[in-house]
Amino acid sequence: MSRLCLYYRSEPECDRWFLGDRFVRPVLRRLLRRTPSPGGVEKVFLNLCLGLDRIGQAYEVNLPFQKLRPDDRVAILGRGLKCLRGYDRPNRIVAGIGLMTHPSEWPTLCDDFPVVRYLQHSEWCDRVYRPYFGDRCRIWPVGIDTDEWRPIAGTARDTDFLIYEKLRLDLPEITRTLLDPIREELTARGVSFETIRYGSYAPEQFKASLARSRAMIFLSSHESQGLACQEAMASGVPVLAWDNGWVLDPERFKWNPAQPEIPATSVPYFDHRCGLRFRDLPDFRNQLSTFQHTLRADGFAPRNYVLENLTLEKCARHFLSIVDEANTA
Repeated sequence: MSRLCLYYRSEPECDRWFLGDRFVRPVLRRLLRRTPSPGGVEKVFLNLCLGLDRIGQAYEVNLPFQKLRPDDRVAILGRGLKCLRGYDRPNRIVAGIGLMTHPSEWPTLCDDFPVVRYLQHSEWCDRVYRPYFGDRCRIWPVGIDTDEWRPIAGTARDTDFLIYEKLRLDLPEITRTLLDPIREELTARGVSFETIRYGSYAPEQFKASLARSRAMIFLSSHESQGLACQEAMASGVPVLAWDNGWVLDPERFKWNPAQPEIPATSVPYFDHRCGLRFRDLPDFRNQLSTFQHTLRADGFAPRNYVLENLTLEKCARHFLSIVDEANTA
């Protein structure tokens, strides 16, 4: 019987500041973060496996390439350009999500290896990859664990907003022009809030913050899927999301100097049940009043959206359908 063979391989650590620091940095991260949460691509892989478990689909993980059988179905969701190193089998590959940041970094991928489907989480990312990989591209969001991320009964929601800050690019400038003014506006209106920063918390801290918050302000320039935002939604927390409409990563000028402007969104899976969006600071001030009015009227239902569209089981079955399609086309 055909096996489902999954691969997740991280980019190997390299020295950054001094010889041998690649061995020291992981130890320091563990000490500083105590219980570090998995990164985005790793969480995608873990949630996929959890979803496959839920629907009873058996799979192998990181089987040595030489042990692949001719009829095995292969999917590689690793991170970095080296995750396919040593692959010499004819088996068709479903790959994606984290192999590269932009397809210009590896435009010959589908010539170098038998990649017949390349995955991206959402429509705007798919539009970036299609000029390079054509009809091999498929859209696949990973599922959210709605048992793990859920409203906690009996918890007093005594904080008006949790500000989720993921301002990795040009942080000082965006803090000055967006984050600080948002805090000032909330304070001026007598609205309580707390802030959590991407990459500096454990999952239990995030859960605790969500449990005491009535809503979340999500500050990220763009997201291929936005797992943290969807975890908040699954927890019953409506979202007021900064959605400026463009990729702000300065690397975009290197990826495609002729067309560096890339349309994007920070909330690719979102509708009226989930919350509202704002483009800039003046729009935030306008939308805040509308958001609070709808919130007080119990007019949002973000968990319903996640249960309808992004459960572990639904997304695992979607993944299997793409793998089967790749091996029958």
